[in-house]
Amino acid sequence: MGNYKDAGKAYVKWCAQMALAQNIGVPWIMCQQPDAPQPIINTSNGYYCHNFKPNNLKSPKMFTENWIGWFQKWGERVPHRSAEDSAFSVARFFQNGGVLNNYYMYHGGTNFGRTAGGPYMTTSYNYDAPIDEYGNLNQPKWGHLKQLHAAIKLGENVLTNYISINNTDLGNGITLTTYANSTGARFCYLSNNDTIKDANVDLQNDGKYFVPAWSVTILNGCNKEIFNTAKVNSQTSIMVKMSGDNSSNGLNWEWKMEPKKDTMHGKGNIKAHQLLEQKELTLDASDYLWYMTSVDINDTSIWSNSTLRVNTMGHTLHGYVNRKYIGYQFSQWGNKFTYEKNVSFKNGTNVITLLSATVGLANYGAWFDEIKTGISGGPVQLIGKNNVTMDLSTNLWSYKVGLNGERKRLYDSKSHVGLSWNTNSPHIPIGKPMTWYKAEFKAPFGRNPIVVDFQGLGKGHAWVNGHSIGRYWPSWVTSTNGCSDTCDYRGKYVKEKCNTNCGSPSQRWYHVPRSFLNDDMNTLVLFEEIGGNPQNVQFQTVTTGIICANVHEGAQLELSCQSGQVISQIQFASFGSPQGQCGSFKKGSWEATNSKSVVEASCIGKSNCGFIVTKEMFSVPLGVTNSIARLAVQVTC
Repeated sequence: MGNYKDAGKAYVKWCAQMALAQNIGVPWIMCQQPDAPQPIINTSNGYYCHNFKPNNLKSPKMFTENWIGWFQKWGERVPHRSAEDSAFSVARFFQNGGVLNNYYMYHGGTNFGRTAGGPYMTTSYNYDAPIDEYGNLNQPKWGHLKQLHAAIKLGENVLTNYISINNTDLGNGITLTTYANSTGARFCYLSNNDTIKDANVDLQNDGKYFVPAWSVTILNGCNKEIFNTAKVNSQTSIMVKMSGDNSSNGLNWEWKMEPKKDTMHGKGNIKAHQLLEQKELTLDASDYLWYMTSVDINDTSIWSNSTLRVNTMGHTLHGYVNRKYIGYQFSQWGNKFTYEKNVSFKNGTNVITLLSATVGLANYGAWFDEIKTGISGGPVQLIGKNNVTMDLSTNLWSYKVGLNGERKRLYDSKSHVGLSWNTNSPHIPIGKPMTWYKAEFKAPFGRNPIVVDFQGLGKGHAWVNGHSIGRYWPSWVTSTNGCSDTCDYRGKYVKEKCNTNCGSPSQRWYHVPRSFLNDDMNTLVLFEEIGGNPQNVQFQTVTTGIICANVHEGAQLELSCQSGQVISQIQFASFGSPQGQCGSFKKGSWEATNSKSVVEASCIGKSNCGFIVTKEMFSVPLGVTNSIARLAVQVTC
């Protein structure tokens, strides 16, 4: 609003008046609007909202967007927000009087078609959500938050009917918040805001508690720990991609070069003596806009070895001179950049053809509708011998929206009369820009989610049975720096924290909903813009590889396979002081000798299993150890 100054304030007031005039009988909210006009309820969005206060003391304190992860852009590593920090944010919010927490996102998704905005937002919008874009549970985050909300709900009668809230500062970042109702019932939150130091807290008659750094303990009745945000007892699921046995691998490809005879000769359907803004011509009907002009050369001694320089507002640009491809460049950040290529001109008329491509348009923020794309204003220049410069910006330019392949609907799986594809499969073009590929495949068996692996491709767009599964860009490999095998959940989250997928494509696998598929044969169509190799493309299913849990004594072990699977093997089980993490557990200083047999008896052959983890369960005599034990388990489904 601030960017629009007084007009922004007037607009917010108009919005409020318009909404209230509908007389729908329920309250209206405005997110992130501190001066929301009464009686509109202003609410909070962000990673943490415990310190948020509504602008009206009578308004409920609402967390309308708890950013449970973050989105990803092409060229970026995969963001990850830990289960511990996610739960900490929620618990702190309710500790400080919050009444509603809404996750953004709770279910990840996919930007099918050309819906990914940004610019440069990836096709995957997984967001590290508790349910991933394929519909699988993202464990341990999903389970940890489930247990958190179950714990908070145990205090419902107190939290919704309290007559007093008392905050006691115990020092060193430790705060005890006590809710009490008229019957004397209590419900407490015990938080440790220190980012490094764990705490042992003695509440006298209400017990002693170990509260890790950057965590909240929930105390039912203020004297029994029922949850701690840093103590993750829910399972961890390691998901894997599996190739189908009916094999959609080793696809037989047909191909067709993008028809561009018209654009190579400079023929468009719009003409202007200026360089026009891209989206004003495409109206977002296509990512692509052709810019074409001609230049007469009468002295090749100056121009036979020259430079074509184009200042463009992004996002990618291809160039041709006299029908010869001169190369491709793109913006690292989805904004303006300078395209420069060495070119050679002949005497007489030379045709310059430029193809500008967008990769998602800006769709949020002030003035986003005015952000320019394409070669808007240029300049477009030729730099010849001795830096002689020719500015072509006010030449007569021809324009054409979109690709001929789009117009011919080459992506449509239905046959086209008079449209033929090349079928000499041993000689499919590899690394050739502007190439369409087509192959038939059978859907992988089963009910697990399907993805297609685009390793080896460059950049482009993909369709299955005529349904767009989005843009792809696996050739853009992320930085090798900024990732770690471990994630320290402590301290405020930022999107650069706990990243994964360093040194790999920003997105390699692309979601293919089973609802897009036929029972028999299916058609995959690719438009490869910059040149790639489709020979390694294959369809796979997403399934659970291994399941782990590291459960504190007194908590519930819960293990669950995907639908249709059962626990087939206990790879590791140790009750005692196990070390390591999922995939690398090892025995600690002591363990119960029957650890594995107890878990096997409870879980083998079942789709899910569970029990309360106690020393008695594992026949550990009293007095063997006074420390809190843990059960570490790793199983396969």
